[in-house]
Amino acid sequence: MGFDDMDVETIWQDGSFVDWDDATVHVLTHGLHYGSGVFEGVRCYDTANGPAIFRWEEHLDRFYESTKPYEMDIPFSRAELTEATLELIRREELRSCYIRPVAFYGYGSLGVSPEDNPVNVAIAAWPWGAYLGEEALEQGVDAMISSWRKHASSQIPTNAKTTGLYVNSLLAGEEARRNGYTEAIVLNKEGNVAEGPGENIFLVRDGEIYTPGLSESILDGITRNTVIELARERGYTVHDQATISRGELNTADELFFSGTAAEVTPIRKVDNVVIGDGSRGPVTEELQQAFFDLVERRDDAHDEWFTYV
Repeated sequence: MGFDDMDVETIWQDGSFVDWDDATVHVLTHGLHYGSGVFEGVRCYDTANGPAIFRWEEHLDRFYESTKPYEMDIPFSRAELTEATLELIRREELRSCYIRPVAFYGYGSLGVSPEDNPVNVAIAAWPWGAYLGEEALEQGVDAMISSWRKHASSQIPTNAKTTGLYVNSLLAGEEARRNGYTEAIVLNKEGNVAEGPGENIFLVRDGEIYTPGLSESILDGITRNTVIELARERGYTVHDQATISRGELNTADELFFSGTAAEVTPIRKVDNVVIGDGSRGPVTEELQQAFFDLVERRDDAHDEWFTYV
């Protein structure tokens, strides 16, 4: 579904609410040429207590922290971005939505150095269902080990959610789709499992849960951290600094992706190898149910993770 199919009319841009079609930038914008921006993806869920943004404060933390390697100063406070986001959702009368804050070096000088360029900030919100498809949440997805490797944190900071770095994700994801798979799995430069193009990955073996550690060149996913917490609350042993070899994927009892867009999505095949019995496994199902019970507020746990609209 394209943006033209959705009933959204407004974007917050540099301090003002503007018509969707007028939220434009100059063709010589620094961020367009060099990928010099940072962004977030956040979900607002329709709950019994009204629309609620899930872990907004943690996403906002990462948004500001992502600017540090690039010496980028966002010219708006946390309070201003929060109020802008809440007002945007109210104006559009959205019950549930995906929220995209982005900050980037704007139009000024087109040298590689951005020091003379302004920092532009925008926030958009729109309805967005299951990222990998509604049926994927139950049936799982087929994933392909990508031939593209994840860049190392010694090359480009992997704990910053930087716009330009997602060409790596684009290449991996499109390679998978061209080959008939729903999503990719990306290895790091050592050949160990890193993550998906826009997701973290979890492995279940003998009732214990493993996920690559931050030293494996992964993004420090907020949904990843949520799943780890929910699993530990349910008594699971979670190895959250694991090193996972490519071969371990094939012999896993269960695999699943986590992410703001993907939420909790089972992986049923890797390349042509069936994982477990080829369906959503019991641990994945329990954690998926726990996640959706949480975000849709069917239980009252972790109310501190929600910002109510």
